Amino acid sequence: MNTLELKSIAELQNLAFDIPDYQRGYRWTQRQVEDLLNDILEFSQKDNAGIYCLQPLVVVKRSSNEQLLDKVHAAKDLDEVKRIVNGQWEVVDGQQRLTTIRLILEELGLPRFYDITYQTRENSADFLNGVTTAEAAEEKTEKNNIDFYHIYQAVSVIGRWLNEKFDEKGKKFFQDILLNRVKFIWYETEEDPKEVFARLNIGKISLTNAELIKALLLNKSNFGSSNDDKIRLWQQEIAMEWDVIEYALQSNEFWLFLNAPGNERPTRIDYVFDMICRCDLLDCKDEKETDATDDFRTFRYFYHYLTEQKQKEISLTQAVRTIWEKVREIFHTLQEWFDDMELYHYIGYLICMGRRVDEIYKQWTNPDNKSGKSGFIENYLKEDIKKTIPYKDIENTVYEVETEENSAQIKGGSKTNCRPILLLHNLQTVINQNRILSANAKYKNGVFYKFPFHLYKLEGWDVEHIDSNTENGLNDIQSQREWLLNAYFGLQEGSYPELRDSIENFFKQHTGKVYEQNEDSNKQTARDELFAELRRQIEGISDNNRLSQIEKNKIWNFTLLDASTNRSYGNAIFPAKRRVIIGKDQGKKFTPPTIDGNGQIKESSPTENGSSSFIPPCTKYVFLKYYNTASFDPNAWTKDDAEAYKNNIIEVLKDFLS
Repeated sequence: MNTLELKSIAELQNLAFDIPDYQRGYRWTQRQVEDLLNDILEFSQKDNAGIYCLQPLVVVKRSSNEQLLDKVHAAKDLDEVKRIVNGQWEVVDGQQRLTTIRLILEELGLPRFYDITYQTRENSADFLNGVTTAEAAEEKTEKNNIDFYHIYQAVSVIGRWLNEKFDEKGKKFFQDILLNRVKFIWYETEEDPKEVFARLNIGKISLTNAELIKALLLNKSNFGSSNDDKIRLWQQEIAMEWDVIEYALQSNEFWLFLNAPGNERPTRIDYVFDMICRCDLLDCKDEKETDATDDFRTFRYFYHYLTEQKQKEISLTQAVRTIWEKVREIFHTLQEWFDDMELYHYIGYLICMGRRVDEIYKQWTNPDNKSGKSGFIENYLKEDIKKTIPYKDIENTVYEVETEENSAQIKGGSKTNCRPILLLHNLQTVINQNRILSANAKYKNGVFYKFPFHLYKLEGWDVEHIDSNTENGLNDIQSQREWLLNAYFGLQEGSYPELRDSIENFFKQHTGKVYEQNEDSNKQTARDELFAELRRQIEGISDNNRLSQIEKNKIWNFTLLDASTNRSYGNAIFPAKRRVIIGKDQGKKFTPPTIDGNGQIKESSPTENGSSSFIPPCTKYVFLKYYNTASFDPNAWTKDDAEAYKNNIIEVLKDFLS
């Protein structure tokens, strides 16, 4: 069974370490050596500094019983006797820091503080033992031994750095810090050392806080029982539950509900341990660790807790149980949030708005919250959500305009300021639809659609104008053709027959590849004039139903859309946007309406598989004209459509806009 503890540099005195041949030799650069020295110096200058924690030193104990008496008799001095009795440690990971610390001690006047031998270079140990100054290192440097070169470079930078930073008194202070307050995470393993080395180095998977904590918790000595079967049962129970938690957090749907993309780590259960540490949920905060930000702060928190419990003569078995109960409690809480229709969407929204899971968890476990889940939602989540909405007067808020038509209008700044409203509108729409379904007797077993936060977070999202903010001039034949074809399909047969005939005549006169290739300036002018007249007539049918420039920058003309889809159609007309979005939702590519060789008008149709994107429900409803049941103009986003959309936002978000 692996054992784990913190060992000060002073505790390494008279130990013997061996660097096996499956590792390379000493390779630290001068920059790496100087960085370590500067880090330790910066730590030593902090008020109430605790300990400086070095990376794990992973070791395997080699037997020292074999021919022990003969070795003791042959020892040169008492220090060598101590090393022989202590045995030798095979270094699986951490040899670069171990060697560097030894070199720093040499420069501080503590030669051979501990022994290091290197199987890769036969004379490296002798070289190291003979180095007491940079000059001595230079004298012994051999060009055919790369280890000697790197050791010499390290000694040089250490000597220069110490002389620049300290006088003799200062060096003594630094030596005391190094010996007593700089500690290795001492990780003694009983596993096959070559397999551990391969995992940590060849695969580049370093020991995480979670792995170190796991070794700390499962240490056999914690369980205080001579019953090995009972100990193994406890260890197996924790290990099995550990794997269940890790497996659940490996689901991106779960993980990205709680986190932003990029917050990756080799083991995701670290997230739970980090929460316990940050929130001090074991009530054992070490005041000396207040400003600690290094990678192993969380491990030290749990190490400190177990040490503290031991000093209080509390059973380590009980201490381990307390830790594990807290881990389970947090995980089950996160899982409950993820599985609950309202908690999932409201908490997911707040996390998207920058709230920390820690803060929400503290409120969830607040003993003053006497009214359970419903009280938590009403008194905390909804109240906190209200604070995230900067402009609640959505009817009068105008975004991204330099001037306003009248002083009563509120300028909302960048259009991204309406993102919270648009996201919340989607989430509350989903919640309301789920409630309606669950109220239906047919669906009592549960129909639960969840807004996919993992997709929302993985894709870059834009706040997009529904009706383009910049007017599309429709000056090319392709744009004119698509605009007229969509208008043609919007004019029902029997309505405006003369206008439909005029559109058909436009296509007979001004379309086709031959025409496009041979169009001269006179033909282009004639085409533009005819198109302009047709457009005037078509738009005249509902001219009062168009959005003004100011109105285009209100909430009723914005929706959420992934960046790739948004940029794929640019400043397209509404029907082109609609066609692209339907295609993205279906994973197909739709062609624009066309004219065949016989002059027959054909509707848009899928021609091939296309790229797919997640289309938020409210964005889909916008382009399907879902909110306006009274009329349908396929060619434009009208004021009636915008009004219906705005009214739905106000109704759906009435609890948050007050």
